Amino acid sequence: MHDRIQFILKKRESNWGPYALSSGLFNSCTFLVDLLTSCGIIAELVEVIDNNDIDAVVTAFKPTHAIIEAYWVVPTKFPVLQKLHPLVRWIVRNHSKTPFLASEGITMQWTAAYLAQGIEVMCNSIEGQSDLQDAATAWGLSDRLVTYGPNYYPLGTLTLSSAPVSGRFVDVGCFGAIRPFKNQLAQAIAAATFAKLLGKQLRFHINSSRVELGGDPILKSLIAFFDSCPGAQLVQHSWVGHAVFLKLIGTMNVVMQVSFSETFNIVAADAASQSVPVVVSPEIPWLGSYAQADPTSVATIIDALRLVWDNPLGPRIAQQWRDLMTYSRETETVWLSRFSA
Repeated sequence: MHDRIQFILKKRESNWGPYALSSGLFNSCTFLVDLLTSCGIIAELVEVIDNNDIDAVVTAFKPTHAIIEAYWVVPTKFPVLQKLHPLVRWIVRNHSKTPFLASEGITMQWTAAYLAQGIEVMCNSIEGQSDLQDAATAWGLSDRLVTYGPNYYPLGTLTLSSAPVSGRFVDVGCFGAIRPFKNQLAQAIAAATFAKLLGKQLRFHINSSRVELGGDPILKSLIAFFDSCPGAQLVQHSWVGHAVFLKLIGTMNVVMQVSFSETFNIVAADAASQSVPVVVSPEIPWLGSYAQADPTSVATIIDALRLVWDNPLGPRIAQQWRDLMTYSRETETVWLSRFSA
């Protein structure tokens, strides 16, 4: 029997717009569906309102594997679904490492309940998989249900460009949801200091319409920092669709994602795809040390920015793209070794 893969997301509305328009989760699932279908595997992405809509979409599509994207289905729902669809392999896909999971409160309880019911928990990072395997062992449960399913980024054709800073401004993008683990304030301080070293005025670009997990004080701190910082300004953008975002990120001189916890980071991949140099933390698994800075040290972040400007951009941009291609090809191997047409 040929595999039929159904990715199931929860649709939601918030102050940053429709989930399908705005979610990195939606984009990452779309990339995977496109990969699988291009390889002859039947796959679809579907959004539902809540737990009660899952039965209908599974009945319509008849998947062999139903992948619930992220933690939103209550554990008590799965016995009902398993009874209705006994031939379906149910999978919950985890997109976070342990520090981020700890901030969400319910994930340990739900992970234990999923595994106890025979529900597979698929992690998109090796570290996340290892940690949850250890947790399963601590709970006295089998760790074989904790698996690995990494992110994929579509590999188009990279057009190399080396756009130097021109005029009196340097544009630095630090996009993504405003959350504690994203570390935006330290990056803002580093960017402002670096712009002064260049003799430029800083435009620091963020997404301010998506504030999560106690991020309100962070946004307030960013605004206060720039209110008191001559020669630097905070540019606040709304959340937009992926195609529009690619155009925006392509106008940046550098993109920063020096986060405390990451499993992939689509923003950094978007920047690499648009020939924009990136500065990240070691948490992002597909970029080499040449692009990394210590998220706990503003000084090392400044040094990483200096490295961008002190060296030709062309080789760096090409290396970023090679790193991303290598990771995506490894991802393709993982998924195609698991599922077949």
